[in-house]
Amino acid sequence: MKMLINLFGIGFILLFSHFYKTESTSVEGMWLTADKLSKIQIYEENGKYHGKIAWLKQPSVNGKPVLDTKNQDESLRNKPMLGLILLKNFIAESKNTWRNGTIYDPRSGKTYDCVLTLKNSNTLDVRGYIGKPIFGKSVTFTRE
Repeated sequence: MKMLINLFGIGFILLFSHFYKTESTSVEGMWLTADKLSKIQIYEENGKYHGKIAWLKQPSVNGKPVLDTKNQDESLRNKPMLGLILLKNFIAESKNTWRNGTIYDPRSGKTYDCVLTLKNSNTLDVRGYIGKPIFGKSVTFTRE
């Protein structure tokens, strides 16, 4: 009888652990960019997801912070890159896809429509595009 109870307990634990995997299905967290030059912190605010630059490999040049010099809005060109919000207004579409957001490219100063797709708990596909996602480019972020 004791053995039966032990087997039942082990079975219950295995069943319970199957439903509560430790693998994350959240886009929230710290992500290393594909070029490994920055880390983006993705966070939720008022039901939408955003991402800001939380770390730069080279945050300053000659003792001065790196600035958003390519911004199409001249009044924002003196803003430091560290802390800059790149991902804006994403809405969860499913457990691994976030849509209706935009991504800002500080290298060009342009903003694109974007979709985020969690490929697995540590890999995020970030696809910026114009018009339709088929007309875009993807980069891969890795969870930190």
